[in-house]
Amino acid sequence: MAEACRMFHTALTLTLPPSFSQTPSRHSQPIPRRHPIRCSISTTDTAKTSVTQKIPWGCEVDSLENAALLQKWLSDSGLPPQKMGIERVEVGERGLVALKNIRKGEKLLFVPPSLVITADSEWSCTEAGEVLKRNSVPDWPLLATYLIGEASFMQSSRWSNYISALPRQPYSLLYWTRAELDKYLEASQIRERAIERINDVTGTYNDLRLRIFSKHPHLFPEEVFNMETFKWSFGILFSRLVRLPSMDEKIALVPWADMLNHSCEVETFLDYDKSSQGVVFTTDRTYQPSEQVFISYGKKSNGELLLSYGFVPREGTNPNDKVELLLSLKKSDKCYKEKSEAMKKHGLSTSQCFPIQITGWPLELMAYAYLVVSPPSMSQHFEEIAAVASNKTTSKKDIRYPELEEQALQFILDSCEASISKYSKFLQESGSMDLDVTSPKQLNRRVFLKQLAVDLCTSERRILFRTQYILRRRLRDIRSGELRALRIFDGFRKLFK
Repeated sequence: MAEACRMFHTALTLTLPPSFSQTPSRHSQPIPRRHPIRCSISTTDTAKTSVTQKIPWGCEVDSLENAALLQKWLSDSGLPPQKMGIERVEVGERGLVALKNIRKGEKLLFVPPSLVITADSEWSCTEAGEVLKRNSVPDWPLLATYLIGEASFMQSSRWSNYISALPRQPYSLLYWTRAELDKYLEASQIRERAIERINDVTGTYNDLRLRIFSKHPHLFPEEVFNMETFKWSFGILFSRLVRLPSMDEKIALVPWADMLNHSCEVETFLDYDKSSQGVVFTTDRTYQPSEQVFISYGKKSNGELLLSYGFVPREGTNPNDKVELLLSLKKSDKCYKEKSEAMKKHGLSTSQCFPIQITGWPLELMAYAYLVVSPPSMSQHFEEIAAVASNKTTSKKDIRYPELEEQALQFILDSCEASISKYSKFLQESGSMDLDVTSPKQLNRRVFLKQLAVDLCTSERRILFRTQYILRRRLRDIRSGELRALRIFDGFRKLFK
């Protein structure tokens, strides 16, 4: 299902700078004639985008023919003989499987830099690339535009075989409509991340269109460079782009390597190997012939994997899984103004999400809870607690207020149970959810999306149930301890009467 490599996207800002720096113009070459492309779509409301619209390049996600042509082209272009071949697989639509015995610690792939796409790659339309670089367009939108530009040249582009093997519709939450996100992911905080990402991509495209495309329509015609094609190109980047530490941290698309699928049990990832002068990965286990070979896309939660790659690992198999728990300061709080100011000063919001794993929660979450339940008498500590909650302090990170612990834990438990109720409501209703479609193709899509949402919500609720159990047990211990202390005190009082 997902055919991506290790991604680095965590705090990426997609939008272009408010102003572009100008550099002297360079001589441009004649523009090759483009093949006519028709990809019209509204550029103002991605939520209303029809999911039936198609990109005129790429292939179906399970196409082996296109992948075979890609491998032949790569081999003809300098890719060494491989110990892996492309096949339909159980985990993912297409994947690389071992053709021979593969040892643990063996280096595989050896994709030369000449077959890797980076921001420095040569454009088929040289003038278009020069315009973007002259306007200091960052690497992400530069690569997104490059991919569309090369795709529009069809067979005349050097990368035509690679682009033909890319999925026409990448698995990504970018392809979920707003109505689908609201319907299927209402309980999960990943919905907010998806909406934010869609807005980032939309904003990036609109910024490029306003500042550059509209001023150079002969280079960037709207029938080619539009919201639909940018959604496709960013979907490809989110699911396939890698950072190569040994190539000066360059971000790159690595043809053939991006056919590798993810396993939560694997830790190996792609990098440039200076000795062999190619992009490789070192296996952390043995593989027998016909076994699928995996790499890691990074230590990502199920929600993050769904967000970028469009799949959810089987419940309980992802040791890096987590759920975002929303904590909120009520406006009715007697110290709302003072607490909210302390939060704002340290980059926090009055509604803040914190990651919870099956093994526990971060110190920042506990500090935030302390701040929320703090009485007015502790106002002199508000900023100190907010600093710990934001993880921006260099000292006293593990603060403790025993007198507030019970209240803080109860506050977290209440938030946790409120979140559980949302998940439970969705999961209960999902069995009888009206998919409201008449087309068999649309029905298959909606069933698929719903199943992904059910899988995600089940895994995230599982973590919340575990958190609920720990919190209840801790509160029980605290309260039983208090009761024991009271009984002992009453015993002593009776003794001295």
